[in-house]
Amino acid sequence: MPAIQPKKFYIFGQGISFSMSPIIHGAAFNHYSLPYTYEILQTETVEELSPLISSSDFGGASVTMPHKLEISKYCKSISSHAQKIGAVNTLIVSPDSDSGQPRIIGDNTDWSGLVACLKSKGAGVIENAKTGLVIGAGGASRAALYALYQLGIKNILIVNRTRSKAIKISEDYAALFKITVLSTLVEVTQRPDIIIGTIPADKTSQAYFPDKLFAKEVGICVDMAYKPRETPLLKVAKRREGWVIVTGVEVLLEQAFVQSELWLSLPAPKLFMIEELEKADKD
Repeated sequence: MPAIQPKKFYIFGQGISFSMSPIIHGAAFNHYSLPYTYEILQTETVEELSPLISSSDFGGASVTMPHKLEISKYCKSISSHAQKIGAVNTLIVSPDSDSGQPRIIGDNTDWSGLVACLKSKGAGVIENAKTGLVIGAGGASRAALYALYQLGIKNILIVNRTRSKAIKISEDYAALFKITVLSTLVEVTQRPDIIIGTIPADKTSQAYFPDKLFAKEVGICVDMAYKPRETPLLKVAKRREGWVIVTGVEVLLEQAFVQSELWLSLPAPKLFMIEELEKADKD
């Protein structure tokens, strides 16, 4: 059997020096005794990433903001989900069926990670849920909106301070589903069953989230930010009996499991990946 060639995996983005992804994916590589590495790489532009992506030892990458929209220029093909979302968070290297040469495939695992978390922790809520609220209008919000659509939520709201950004997203999704755009959380008059936060936790406070958002007797609240683990949004939701909270780390892990399987074509060693992350948290 030929030796497995070393490969380099990365997370591309900005403001990601605290990323937990190297620990999570490194655990999977170690579990399968693979000669792979996973590094954090911060760049101003996607153009700076071109030499790495075209390198013979490039194995794949996680992609975060601000590169989720522009990275597609290096993809030979893009999954239908990533096309609909308009954002790529995963680069996969796959041999071309004709030439055998490596080609880059773009995918999005943010939405599927969200769906997995919502189904596992809020199954009772989702069954009867009608209204979903997404806070923020960046790349993560696109995945959150798409996740709500995939779950069959009919009434989908988005709140963003810069209204034009939210309108752009609603227009991009118009052929698939309708999104109601609001500029402030005070404008939310309908009672959401599902709330998904997609803005950095340090940009908010508990006072930013009106109590009326949690007027339903039962609901589920997700924050895709994970620094700190318990964000201001989750702290407010936690005070409401009947509301389930999902941390950004839980979403991060679920989407990482999917990424790992796309890269390695092996089952994600979920328990091992979780254990390694918990160990690092204690250090």
